Amino acid sequence: MNFESRIDLSQLQEAVSQIRTQIGKVIVGQQQTIDLLLTAILADGHILLEGVPGVAKTLMAKLLSKTIAVQFNRIQFTPDLMPSDVIGTAVFNPKTTEFDFKQGPIFSNVVLIDEINRSPAKTQAALFEVMEERQITTAGHTYQMDYPFIVIATQNPIEQEGTYRLPEAQLDRFMFKLVVNYPNLQEELSILQGHHQRAIESVAQPTALIEPIINATDLRSLRQKIGQIVVEEKNLAYIAQLVHETRHSKNLYLGASPRASVAILQASKAYAAINGRDFVTPEDIQTLLLPILRHRIVLTPEKEMEGLMAEDVLRQIIHKIEVPR
Repeated sequence: MNFESRIDLSQLQEAVSQIRTQIGKVIVGQQQTIDLLLTAILADGHILLEGVPGVAKTLMAKLLSKTIAVQFNRIQFTPDLMPSDVIGTAVFNPKTTEFDFKQGPIFSNVVLIDEINRSPAKTQAALFEVMEERQITTAGHTYQMDYPFIVIATQNPIEQEGTYRLPEAQLDRFMFKLVVNYPNLQEELSILQGHHQRAIESVAQPTALIEPIINATDLRSLRQKIGQIVVEEKNLAYIAQLVHETRHSKNLYLGASPRASVAILQASKAYAAINGRDFVTPEDIQTLLLPILRHRIVLTPEKEMEGLMAEDVLRQIIHKIEVPR
């Protein structure tokens, strides 16, 4: 169906198309995951990427960050990592006889936290404030993060040795939990062909192929466009009903928070925009419900023992709640 957009989304559409093209130089397939990554970036949300080793979670995050001309830092989480290793620490300056704050690697625009579940709760807690409020408070001083501030974290769901379960308060701060799956046979072949060709051309790192598309100012402008996307009252009610149902499901011990409702709203507007629409549809909301809620709800012990998955419960809720028309 053709319609005339009430909001000029041409700049956003062009930027999204170019970013897809840049990432597609290296990443084969994973189109839905890439679109959801872009959705989270435009909706000012943090992303948790989960998948077995070797499915390009870290590479995908690095390529995406390379398309945005902002500062990028990577933090490798390990069991011995301390909070001060992340946020920074006060260092005594003998010249001034005072303590100067030395910023940690979290002070960046895009921060890749690799293997986030390998650090204990005290290190995870160091991220609570900065992920929600975009600031760090230490030794009585508050330091604001530069715009934009985005955390992209990866974790391996299989290996349990030397890992720690992320606190619920930490999980709730991630807008999306995206599951990165294995490629199919044709995609696997394309991956091999790409690696072979880059070896012939002596391309040292795949990131060298990626060019920046937007900067911080562009991103701010695109996010302002997202804020103008139309959301009808019936769709706001639909979001509220879906989230409300998670709090009353007999299959769930813990339902979704109001932060989850806001995340669905913001992400739906961004998802509609990257698909060329200036309005949100119920289908946008349904598409985003699983990646936004799968890590925020907790099954009852009985249902977990029966082998029920969070995604199964969310699909049941989608089928239960009447879709607005």
